[in-house]
Amino acid sequence: MAGVSISEVGITRAIMRSALKILDEYSSVDVAIVGAGPSGMTAAYYLARAGLKTIVLERRFSFGGGIGGAASHLPSIVVEYPASEILSEDFGVRLQDMGDGLFVIDPAEMMAKLATRAIDAGAKFLLGINVEDVIIRDNPPRIAGLAVYWSSIQMANIHTDPFFIEAKAVVDATGHDAEVVTVAARKNPDLGLKVPGERSAYASVAEDLVVKYTGRVMEGLYVTGMAVAAVYGLPRMGPIFGSMIMSGKRVAELIINDLRSR
Repeated sequence: MAGVSISEVGITRAIMRSALKILDEYSSVDVAIVGAGPSGMTAAYYLARAGLKTIVLERRFSFGGGIGGAASHLPSIVVEYPASEILSEDFGVRLQDMGDGLFVIDPAEMMAKLATRAIDAGAKFLLGINVEDVIIRDNPPRIAGLAVYWSSIQMANIHTDPFFIEAKAVVDATGHDAEVVTVAARKNPDLGLKVPGERSAYASVAEDLVVKYTGRVMEGLYVTGMAVAAVYGLPRMGPIFGSMIMSGKRVAELIINDLRSR
């Protein structure tokens, strides 16, 4: 490092100039995905690849959602066809055929490759962001974006006003609690949204139903992954991730079609 002069203020200015530019650029997007789990990252890849300006907002300071925990923290993720083909062909994930139509994947590889492909396709990830509320419009009723603040503020349990991200489509990929749909339903009962919560495990049925019911719950608001089960009262599937991948791809296809048909 000889000959290079680094100052504390120079470090700060580099961070601030870059960060504020990012926040300004992504204050208005085509698609805002809440949750960087398997379905959210899968959707981000296909949306960004299609040329849509896509941001992924994750409460934690890392991505992966339930992938890292896998089945009781054991180092294997299970998927089935056609999720196995999607992961292999579009994300370069290596799979081991276990028979009975099941394939296993290393959780770390799955997390890393889903995120990397989404980022390389053009999706922007913001980590440590908590979604507090939605932006709503009427005539007709629609979701037009999100109210967000830093997760550290939530953790400190102090009050602050949020800042806003405008989006043509918002995707709830928050998992078992369907947090975005839940807050929209609670604060706007006139919308008629309900979140009954997921039912008990029934893997073979749940895998199909989660993909089937993936999609738009109202204008501007979509649901994918385990949030689908919560919104529609579907059974959970337990430690198999195939429908998470297929649901993420499906919601991306639906959004692409909806936005291009406007």
